[in-house]
Amino acid sequence: MSNNRKISAILFDMDGVLVDSRSVIERAWREAAGMYGVSITEDDIHTHIHGQPGPHTIRALFGHLPPVDQQKVQTHIIHSENTSECVPVPGVAKFVGRLSAAGIPLGIVTSGWRYKIDRVIASLNAQSCFSVIVERDDVKRGKPFPDPYLLAAERLGLPPAETLVFEDAKSGVTAAVTAGARCVGIGGDELLACGAEFVVPDFSAIETFTYAGAQTVISFTQDHTLYIERK
Repeated sequence: MSNNRKISAILFDMDGVLVDSRSVIERAWREAAGMYGVSITEDDIHTHIHGQPGPHTIRALFGHLPPVDQQKVQTHIIHSENTSECVPVPGVAKFVGRLSAAGIPLGIVTSGWRYKIDRVIASLNAQSCFSVIVERDDVKRGKPFPDPYLLAAERLGLPPAETLVFEDAKSGVTAAVTAGARCVGIGGDELLACGAEFVVPDFSAIETFTYAGAQTVISFTQDHTLYIERK
């Protein structure tokens, strides 16, 4: 992360970035598939589940079912996700707390439901840290379209180019980059092909330093450092 583009705010996806919920999400959809004899492949998981709003997944994988059964699938997914344990991604609670204490505007951009968002924020003890939240019902087009990140930037009163996004899914990285934001991937190298500048496994090795001159330095790796000038 070596160019000099100004960064004024940081945006986080939720599932897979703030909380380690990938296995919970996959299990819930596989359970729903088993109820109706639907086969879900690994490609389906990456293309139609992770980073996608529920209605998209239902249309893509359960669109042949009668509406009443599609509603049952959605009810099962909502219940599974809303009652599962929220396990923070390593290092993220500390990272969010330090950024918030430094006065850097933070936001969440997710395809999740508000009830789950509130549970996740509480699990991080970060109720006062996020100034902007964009959830699934706030936009007509979810990820991989740029609309969620464009709306988050608008609510922050910033151009998208001044936001840095953390994403763990291909659709989320695509949405962020298409919106004009910079993006760091949480996960594997496959996110680089979608536009992530680099990837890290989690937040445990990220260091933040704040100086009296209103500058915060985020050190991701030896080769990647970001400087944020607070307004």
